[in-house]
Amino acid sequence: MKKFLFFLLLLPQVTFAQCTFRNTAFQNGEYLTYNLYFNWKMVWLKAGTSSLTTVSTVYQGKPAYRTSLTMRGSKKADNYFVARDTLLSYVGQDMAPLYFRKATVENKRHSVDEVFYTYPGGKCHTRQHRLSSNGEHHWEEHTWQECVYDMLSIFQRARSFDPSNWKKGQVIKFYIVDGNSRDAAQLRYHGKSVVKADNGKRYRCLELSYFQLEKGKMKEIVRFYVTDDDNHIPVRLDIFLRIGAGKAFLTTMKGNRSPVTSEVK
Repeated sequence: MKKFLFFLLLLPQVTFAQCTFRNTAFQNGEYLTYNLYFNWKMVWLKAGTSSLTTVSTVYQGKPAYRTSLTMRGSKKADNYFVARDTLLSYVGQDMAPLYFRKATVENKRHSVDEVFYTYPGGKCHTRQHRLSSNGEHHWEEHTWQECVYDMLSIFQRARSFDPSNWKKGQVIKFYIVDGNSRDAAQLRYHGKSVVKADNGKRYRCLELSYFQLEKGKMKEIVRFYVTDDDNHIPVRLDIFLRIGAGKAFLTTMKGNRSPVTSEVK
């Protein structure tokens, strides 16, 4: 679930002079919830719940959106794998990333990543911080010619893409940052399908995959299905973990900006 997240403009290679974009997909007060499932030795278990919330706020005197993603494992799932992840992102109303924080608890591994964004001279500058499980702090700073994004800011940005001209096999390239790295990533489009959510409703969806560079190869991290309407709300996610596989299904959608025209009756 935490690698939910996504994309850039529909070009073979993406480079920006500015890191702004228009928002057509979400608004203040959007609230999404999900059921999480985990595959353990060929058995699918209810693993917990997740929520995604977006509100209007102010960040360092600038109007912004704050998006928070939380994942909570169930007591039963904790017997196999403990997961308590929280992601927080601030983007300007012009969609430029401002701040990112990821707090991760996975079994005995505890870490916190932060990214602080500024844009001097039209370039993208990042201050990146990681607090590791042993209490060590690692800081680094970089100035990039191209824009870079974290998991949540790229997710919110990509929801406003216009998919009307997408074709199967389309690849969108971009860079993703966390507390101590910048990695090449890409989005691949697979076409459309109908997906049933855990709210009992069926939706016409765009099917896409998120890949990230690992050990010199692009690895599929998550395959996701978003509503084929102006909201582009994730309905289902298939998550490929190091220790197995997970799934997330939409249970609640509130405060969506546009009518949900993708629902299949």
